[in-house]
Amino acid sequence: MKTFYIETFGCQMNAHDSEKVVGTLLSEGYAQVPDEADAGLILYNTCSIRDKAEQKVFHRLNEYKRMQGEGKKFAVIGCVAQQEGTKIFERAPYVSLVAGSSSYRNLPAMLARLEAGENRITGLDDRQTDEAFDTEFTARTNPHRAYITIIEGCDKFCSYCVVPYTRGKERSRTSASVLAEAQRIAQSGFTEIQLLGQNVNSYRDPSGKRSFAELLTAVGEINGIRRVRFTTSHPRDFTKDIVDAIDAVPTLCDHVHLPVQSGSSDVLKAMQREYTRDWYLERIAWTKAAKRDISLTSDIIVGFPGETDSDFEQTISLLEIVGYDAIYGFKYSPRPNTPAIHMHDSIPEDVKIQRLAILNQRQREIQRENYARHLDQSMEVMVEHATPNSRGQLTGRSSQNKTVNFTLSPKSTLPTVGSYLDVRIAQVFPSSLVGEAISQPTAPSPAALAQAALNARFTPASEGVH
Repeated sequence: MKTFYIETFGCQMNAHDSEKVVGTLLSEGYAQVPDEADAGLILYNTCSIRDKAEQKVFHRLNEYKRMQGEGKKFAVIGCVAQQEGTKIFERAPYVSLVAGSSSYRNLPAMLARLEAGENRITGLDDRQTDEAFDTEFTARTNPHRAYITIIEGCDKFCSYCVVPYTRGKERSRTSASVLAEAQRIAQSGFTEIQLLGQNVNSYRDPSGKRSFAELLTAVGEINGIRRVRFTTSHPRDFTKDIVDAIDAVPTLCDHVHLPVQSGSSDVLKAMQREYTRDWYLERIAWTKAAKRDISLTSDIIVGFPGETDSDFEQTISLLEIVGYDAIYGFKYSPRPNTPAIHMHDSIPEDVKIQRLAILNQRQREIQRENYARHLDQSMEVMVEHATPNSRGQLTGRSSQNKTVNFTLSPKSTLPTVGSYLDVRIAQVFPSSLVGEAISQPTAPSPAALAQAALNARFTPASEGVH
């Protein structure tokens, strides 16, 4: 039997890419195994967004090297594969396949070549590729949430970011193809859909029928769908009709992730973000003026070349003005092929560390204040982990994407993953909420339960990119 093992690093886009790869491999007669020692083909799905990503790849490959005499084949796929290309063969000659994310539709042909004995197979594209990013099959490995990539690539060219070079130009799917896939997902028993893209709200319907906000609304109105999420938005393309849609359609989750990166207009200009602090805060004002309580989260980089103490203080002040429910803070690190790599990295490492610590500490204080407003509230929670932890608590997630740990009342039945119930919040922490279930779980459909059991149900993808 042909067997494979896949290891995935990176964001939700990478996780969904792995679902596409797994689905394709299964359709080609491969069987997935949980241990690399049992696999004939080992795939490493890589991410290059953070510092030293490629070093981590080669370190992991070096660990695999001990198995090369066992007749195993090795493949590096994803962003580092696209970034490093054939240099991977030079540094790790036991690797047989190197493929970027745009080439997954061609995976069956590449696998056939691999099985025929070829040892230097590449699936790489230049930035101008129009290659479709969908595949014929997707293995939906998450039992309660289904992902749909609606746009691939990036045309923003932020000076610090490698994504435009590893994911290619922006290519959107037709709204009809997205809705057809969403309908099939709902019919398979899923109740939550997450729309994905490097800049998801930069979506441009090739058929011209729907804006991003209109597509959100249409997905949210599909029978059986209870929650619709989207990530990641870019402030340049964040329009008021997105907020209006969230207000109007209850199934659209009341959470927006809107990366700001810096609170200083000068730093934003150096980052080539093409918006200012005031532009960003205007979009925050739209969101805060909504009828629904929309949770806001963000990404922030500290220590970008040229960032002064004053620039950093502006970031802290923006943090306080917005009052994010969560942030992902990072120290700046130069990435290959980006314009910022040619800038003088003038901020000492100890200053970067200090600024990141200050940022995270202030954010914890803000989150503690924000989460306190949920005390004694009742909120609907989707169950994500139905096995009690050491405290007898189960884990779920609210519409605002907040983690909720909860206990059951004595007469309650144990819920299944993917079911919904109401929880009254009794304790608040900076990053989680704790409460007790006050309703019986709404059971997932039989199809959803079958999905959880199989953990690899095929759902045909849509017609693809046009």
